[in-house]
Order: sequence, then structure tokens, then C-alpha cells
Amino acid sequence: MSAVPAAPRPASADATPGGTVAPEPEQRFALLLSPPRARSGLRVVPARVAAMCAVELQKLRHDRTELYTRAVQPALWLLIFGETFTRMRVIPTGNVPYIDYLAPGIIAQSAMFIAIFYGIMIIWERDSGVLTKLLVTPTPRAALITGKAFASGVKAVIQAVVVIAIAAVLGVALTWNPLKLLGVVVVVLLGSAFFSCLSMTIAGIVLTRDRLMGIGQAITMPLFFGSNALYPVDVMPGWLRAFSAVNPLSYQVDALRGLLIGTHAHLVTDFAVLILAALLGIAAAASLLGRLAR
Repeated sequence: MSAVPAAPRPASADATPGGTVAPEPEQRFALLLSPPRARSGLRVVPARVAAMCAVELQKLRHDRTELYTRAVQPALWLLIFGETFTRMRVIPTGNVPYIDYLAPGIIAQSAMFIAIFYGIMIIWERDSGVLTKLLVTPTPRAALITGKAFASGVKAVIQAVVVIAIAAVLGVALTWNPLKLLGVVVVVLLGSAFFSCLSMTIAGIVLTRDRLMGIGQAITMPLFFGSNALYPVDVMPGWLRAFSAVNPLSYQVDALRGLLIGTHAHLVTDFAVLILAALLGIAAAASLLGRLAR
């Protein structure tokens, strides 16, 4: 006697047309009942830094006036100061025309002038309540500072392009090697990151815009004239040489000259000092960010 075939099992009410079984209700609403696990570790930090940098650059997109007005001062330095002292030949620069020697220094100067007052923006964000909202996000404070620092660096790179264009029109013998120009971009970014972090550190100490503007104006000229931006270190008095040796702007100018006009430069030392200065600046500004937001 043949066996009676077993009756087919009733289809589940949760079965889908394709034959697969639908998930249980607990699985269905799991994401609604508990949030997904947040990403952690070093992978998320670069994304947050890039996001903060993009937020800062959106301000520039809506108002480009700053780029045009800031281009006036370096143009005057090259057109008036550079052309005049090239004819006078009172500053010994070897076989390099003085205007060629001056152009990298003006690039560094214009980048510093953009970055050194960056702390005013973070005080404005504190006063408008934006900074408090940023601090309650899971973004690390160092990432907030780094994003703002490199946003100032991008502005400085745009400014450097303007200065290089003016210098090229004036006949300055600049290199057009893509690798060296990429090195110029890195140098400008690192230098601007340090000076913007210096500004934000001062903002975390003085806490007001008026005090920051006064201190910023007080330190920009000593930093500029106490570097090798306008004249070689060899013609400086001894005390000014000592100050130039600890001035990050001197290392930025030295690297820019070596990359742009091919003068002798200590590129390894220059990059090492700029990287170290930027890291120390980020750490200092991040440590005072909470005090600024109180």
C-alpha cells in the first residue's frame, strides 16, 4: 500500500510573494526602537573636519567681497614697495631681483593677515549661540578647530593665487612645476592653520572681540617685520635673528621662496616646524574652546 502524501504546510501569513519569510515585528521596528550605533574611531574625524571646513567656506560663497578687498594690500606691496626697492638696490638679495625675493614674503603676509583675525569669527559664533550648538554635537573639539583652521587656509590659498598672478604680470620669475606648486599650497595651508589657531587661542583667553582686535594688531607687525619676508636674516641685528628663529612665519617664507623662485631653503626643517606649529595650535585652541563658550 502506497504512503499517503503529506499535506502541504499552510503558507505563513507573513510570507512574501517571493517565498521568503518577512521579519518578525520586533525586527521590523528595531531601528525605530533603538538608534543605529554611531560611527566612532579615527574614520569619522576627517569627515567632520571636512564638514566644518565646508560650513566655513559657505560664508565665502555668499560674500566674496573679502577676496577683492584683501587683494589690494598685497598688490600695493608688490607694485610700490617691491618696484621701488628693486630700483634702489639697498637690500642685498644676491642675484635675485628684490621683487622676486619679496613675492613669497607677501604671499605669507597676506595669508597671515587673513588667519590672525579668525578668532573674531568664533567669538561672533559664541555671541550668536552657534558655538554652543556645535559643542553639543558629537564632533570632537579638535575637529571643530581643525575645520575652521583649514577653512582659513583655503581662503589664504585663494589669496596666494591672486598674489602669484600679480607677481607673474610684474615679471617675477616663478616656477610652474606642478609638484612645487602643490608644495606651495601645503605650506600656505599649514601656515594659515597655525595663525588661525593662534587667533582662536587668544580668543579663548581674552573672550571679547575688542581685546582680540587690539592684540591681533599688536602682534601682526612684529611677526611680519621679525621674519625674513622683507629682508634676509643676515642683515638683521642679533636679537631680531633670535626672534626670527622662533617665528613660524620665517619658516613659511623660507619654504615658499625655495619652492617658487628656487632659492636655497631648508624644506625639511620648514615643513617640520610648520606641521608641529599647526598641531600645537590646534591643541591649544581646542583646549580653550570650552572656556570661550561659557
